[in-house]
Amino acid sequence: MRKYRLMSPGPTPVPEKVLLRMADTIIHHRTPQFGNILKDVNSKIKKVFSTKNPVFIFASSGTGAMEASVTGLLSKGDKALIINGGKFGERFGKICQAYGVKTVDYDVTWGESASPEIVKKLLKENPDIKAVYGTLCETSTGVVNDIKKIGEVVSVTDAVFVVDAISGLLADEFRPDDWGVDVVVCGSQKGFMLPPGLAFLSLGPKAEKLVEKSNLPKFYFDLKAAKKSHAKDDTPWTPAVSLITGLDSVLDMVLAEGLDNVLTRHARLARATREAVKAIGLEVFSKSPSNAVTAVKVPEGFDGTVLVKKMRDEQSITIAGGQSELKGKIFRIAHLGYMDEYDTIGAIAGVEIVLSQMGYPIELGKGVGKAQELLK
Repeated sequence: MRKYRLMSPGPTPVPEKVLLRMADTIIHHRTPQFGNILKDVNSKIKKVFSTKNPVFIFASSGTGAMEASVTGLLSKGDKALIINGGKFGERFGKICQAYGVKTVDYDVTWGESASPEIVKKLLKENPDIKAVYGTLCETSTGVVNDIKKIGEVVSVTDAVFVVDAISGLLADEFRPDDWGVDVVVCGSQKGFMLPPGLAFLSLGPKAEKLVEKSNLPKFYFDLKAAKKSHAKDDTPWTPAVSLITGLDSVLDMVLAEGLDNVLTRHARLARATREAVKAIGLEVFSKSPSNAVTAVKVPEGFDGTVLVKKMRDEQSITIAGGQSELKGKIFRIAHLGYMDEYDTIGAIAGVEIVLSQMGYPIELGKGVGKAQELLK
């Protein structure tokens, strides 16, 4: 028997106390008992988001909140700027196109971060842009974008700034209210240490004005309905009761650890991972690496899909492979959510063993030793 270790950038491991909380007897969602839980959650999640704005909760994956940020803000024929540096920036563009929203595409080279100057240039050339869609951590490439500087550019225009923080929140520094971010979307299965199934969306005053004008078709992801219910600490539709009770426990854990300490922990694990893979002769793919996940180039002549499969099937460690044009070319190790030093050391050890089995010339223990040195 071998213990299973989840080292993917989502879903991430769920703390035992949270699993136990979610396994408790389910209660009805239209009762004072659940209402009190939701009221507490609504208050605490704003602190974790570092925002004064309301945070709506949907029973969906994070993509549901991404879709809500399009259908809830825009109208047919509107124009949006899409910062596309990977699969999830690309997703914003696909959602816009599905609803008849015109897109101005800023295609960022995969592995590089978006340039605030190019965003500024595109906004100047297209003054009718209603919304800018960006990503804090582009999970597919391991890149963190400079949301602060992009926010400074967008905030002086009429456009609203929407940020996908699904992977980056709680791993990379993010201060939406201070950085000119109007809408934040997130999901439960990353830094929030929960199973997939919850999506979050915070809505700022500048974006609220667009909500009132939006004429795109919508029903379940209706931000007007969400806002009305949220004001009463309620939800317009049946919420995911067990996941929200689990979220209540997660928020307590995060606030008890302290947001700055959570970020420091992620940065420490990320640095150890990056330096460990370098120590065994590998190269980090991202030129602006996130603290949520490290993307690593597969050595020339080796197949990354084989490495990921052997890690999962033989070492019982689930990491992620490359997507789309990066399939087989990179692998990704997460250090996100409920993870500590020994998760990181174990993942590096597994990579060393598998690479050795595949014939890569490696001195076993070199990467592990580097990680231990940095984590002692």
